[in-house]
Amino acid sequence: MAADRLNSILSHLKGTSNGLSTITQKNPDDVVITLALRTPLTKAGKGGFKDTGLDYMIYALLNEVLTKSEIDPALIEDVCLGNVNDGKAPYLLRAASLAAGIPNTSGASSVNRFCSSGLKAVQDIANQIALGHIDIGVAIGAELMSAGGDSVHAFHEDVQKNQESADCLQPMGQTSENVGSDFNISREAQDKYAAESYRRAEEAQKAGWFDDEIVPITTRVKDPKTGEVKQVTLTKDEGIRYGTTAESLGKIRPAFPMFGNRSTGGNSSQVTDGAAAILLMRRSRAIELNQPILAKFCGATVAGVPPRIMGIGPTAAIPKLLSKFNLNKNDIDIYEINEAFASMAVYCLQNLGLDHAKVNPRGGAIALGHPLGTTGARQICTILSEARRTKKKVLVTSMCIGTGQGMAGLLVNEQV
Repeated sequence: MAADRLNSILSHLKGTSNGLSTITQKNPDDVVITLALRTPLTKAGKGGFKDTGLDYMIYALLNEVLTKSEIDPALIEDVCLGNVNDGKAPYLLRAASLAAGIPNTSGASSVNRFCSSGLKAVQDIANQIALGHIDIGVAIGAELMSAGGDSVHAFHEDVQKNQESADCLQPMGQTSENVGSDFNISREAQDKYAAESYRRAEEAQKAGWFDDEIVPITTRVKDPKTGEVKQVTLTKDEGIRYGTTAESLGKIRPAFPMFGNRSTGGNSSQVTDGAAAILLMRRSRAIELNQPILAKFCGATVAGVPPRIMGIGPTAAIPKLLSKFNLNKNDIDIYEINEAFASMAVYCLQNLGLDHAKVNPRGGAIALGHPLGTTGARQICTILSEARRTKKKVLVTSMCIGTGQGMAGLLVNEQV
């Protein structure tokens, strides 16, 4: 441990021309991920979680975290939930945490940074560990889109005098069409991208690549016709449509004809229920507790873009993140970029000059679904599973945010 700390100090004194040597060092105070699990993602309104409360979804997943990690619940000092649509989220989280066995000496809170809420929860727990405020915490992203959510109908007239403030009211579908038209992302390019997302997700599901990141969840489902309630165990993502092609997607009508004709239900992210959990702690504590270290969480950052083209957020957040760690795009082995819409995904790849083979190798939200507050944490589960399978090392996960922001996080895989 002393040698690690000394090597870190010497490295800083000598300087480095490449941030890779810095981020791959192992120090006792590093923030590390020791467990990353998620539920299956199910179709909102008609899938396996449609009759499940958010509190139970969180409770069931926390039970799995405690069972899989075998950690003493009393050691968990804080739990942070990323959630977008439920105003009661902090109450539900606190109750679920207590029911799962985490004692009342632990804290609980919720955060909402729209689609990046799950990643924001990870960042909040990681920051507390890095600052020495806690040693161990759990970050969760959870969303029950079956329950719907609140929408903003208007701002004060003085607020709306600012055009970018008024643009924050634009529906997400409109912002997707704005990206498509502003940057000439054709319908054909979007359908081609979406088809590849489905193909990759289908390949991954058939090969069982998702199995180590998904934990089975037993819940109840009510038959809408008969009213019969059945107990079911959910094990797989429901949104992957086998055999999807660009040609079949090309036959789908535009979803937002009042704004444009390029975004459809086939090349946009699905409305979905699900949750993901990340167990984080100080490296020295993980070693002391004999916990497996999956990855080092290096940090995350946020950057803004115009709200009317909110989907391009990763094009601002990823370069900012890389510059902070003295990295370039080619240093990254895998990128997970949220596919809110194919329009923004295609633009992000083009603008950042990324090799598509490195981006969302198991497909993304178009094929898997996008439970709003969950995806930022779900991407970490998926990217760590893929890194474990392929022995890739340096990982970036990035999200676009509804009011015109992007968020990105950097991890180093230690499962090699």
